Amino acid sequence: MSTTDVQTTETGASASASSDSTHGHDHDHPSFLAHHFDTPEQQFDSGKLGMWLFLVTEVLFFSGMFCAYAIFRMLRPEVFEGCSQFLNTKLGAINTGVLLFSSLTMAWAVRCAQTEEYKKLTALLATTLSCAMVFLGVKSIEYSHKWGMGLNPAGLFTYDPANPHPGGHPNYLLWLCIPFIAITIGVAIWLVVSFLKKNTFQFECAKPLLVVCLSFFAGVGLGTILESGESAEHHAAAGDHGDGDAHAEHGDGDHADHAVADHDADVDSAVAAMEDSGDLVALETLAADESNTGLQNQLDARRRQYEVAGSSVVSDVDEVDGTIEKATQNVFTPRTAGVFFSIYYCMTGIHAIHILAGIGVLVWLLVRSIRQDFNRQYFGPVDYVGLYWHLVDLIWIYLFPLLYLIR
Repeated sequence: MSTTDVQTTETGASASASSDSTHGHDHDHPSFLAHHFDTPEQQFDSGKLGMWLFLVTEVLFFSGMFCAYAIFRMLRPEVFEGCSQFLNTKLGAINTGVLLFSSLTMAWAVRCAQTEEYKKLTALLATTLSCAMVFLGVKSIEYSHKWGMGLNPAGLFTYDPANPHPGGHPNYLLWLCIPFIAITIGVAIWLVVSFLKKNTFQFECAKPLLVVCLSFFAGVGLGTILESGESAEHHAAAGDHGDGDAHAEHGDGDHADHAVADHDADVDSAVAAMEDSGDLVALETLAADESNTGLQNQLDARRRQYEVAGSSVVSDVDEVDGTIEKATQNVFTPRTAGVFFSIYYCMTGIHAIHILAGIGVLVWLLVRSIRQDFNRQYFGPVDYVGLYWHLVDLIWIYLFPLLYLIR
């Protein structure tokens, strides 16, 4: 070795030593330990504190939407009661059970990461991912069904009780499924290619991910079965909350007959009320004389006035009979029902976005689990994602009764 090379080596070693002293510790540490931490325990505690702070911001974020729900429900309880009839409680209950089971598998996965049981860890992470995909599949059925009926947020609400299933709209379910179809095809191709190239690691990653992708379509099938069985019950239940829904329960001919019968009954009631007055009795007695044509015309005019008014005639008395003090409000107008569905899509949509974010980090954990990155000293990422996933489940546990169950 030349003198110049020796000097260069010594200079490099000196620079490295200087850099180590700047970090405050040498580089003789595990690869998972960041430079700015002294011990794995310090790194884990710092990461967990950061995750809890993030979850606090998430709780504050959703708290605003829960407050909006409480305020609007207090102002218009009849709207929330009527519109919630369109939410399928079976679908909500299935999704609640799926998320609760995913919380169990996620907590179990944290334990497997601590005990270095990599096969179990991979299987549990894949199960958690599959539950998330089933949730999204069921939610896709729920969204597409409501969009097809016109049960949209305020400004886009077009629901017509006389025609609850209008045609001519796009196939919303297909549009929602297209991204998942593309991802599934991509993963399947990845699986085949990695098998043909004998790339073991990629093949082991693609196998559980293909099962996860297919779970979405299992959720779609499950949601389709449940939604088709409860649509009729929704319409029948919702029919009690709007004037327009009477058209859905009765044919046009029946409605016309009922209207005519009701009008005749009103006229007869009005005439009977008129006949009960002593003034009318006196007028009829005097009008019995055929020569008193003026009084007869006056009596006929009063009868026609009753018929035109339909219920009452304003006379020189202080009280007016037959006025409508309170009428049932149709809650399925765009102005009122749109408020409910705006809150519904906002809360459940943002929750679904959190599910998608959770799927992303769970896939990252799955790949690292297959690579066996975690051990007894380094399992923080699994624990942090587990906390996030439990919060997502907790939010849904509040959303389900508020939107689906409370009548």
